[in-house]
Amino acid sequence: MKTYESDFTILIVDDDEGHVELLRRNLRRIALGNPIVTLNDGARALDYVFRRGEFDGRTGPDPLLLLDINMPGGVGGVEVLRQIKSDPRTRQIAVLMLSTTDDPREVARCYDLGCSVFITKPVDSILFIDAIKRLGFLLQIIRVADHATHGEGPEAEKDAWR
Repeated sequence: MKTYESDFTILIVDDDEGHVELLRRNLRRIALGNPIVTLNDGARALDYVFRRGEFDGRTGPDPLLLLDINMPGGVGGVEVLRQIKSDPRTRQIAVLMLSTTDDPREVARCYDLGCSVFITKPVDSILFIDAIKRLGFLLQIIRVADHATHGEGPEAEKDAWR
């Protein structure tokens, strides 16, 4: 029987390198050993998710996406979310939206498009670190629930995010 490594990749898409480093450092600090890939624009994030362009031939399960809403360039976070959730091949991917805005209309828009969680990034770095720790604990719970409820394997990994 083939052993399947069920750890998913965490894809962080954020143009603020300081936020990316805080996310990466604090996810590691709470002992999340998942691979972490970081990108700084929406177009590359779509290429990664859809396995095209420079990511053509990428293997492994779909990532868990930590996606900033406001990024420079033509493809922002909301558009990335819309494209991922409108495609049957990728709509099961968990997308956690990250934003400095707490505008209820923006939050509702992201949930309407299918985001799993909307996290407001506090401007204060201590509050941001605390929010990331809570996110990490949530991811640990999801991983434990995935193993307990669905067993292990590629299909179990996908089912955990539905």
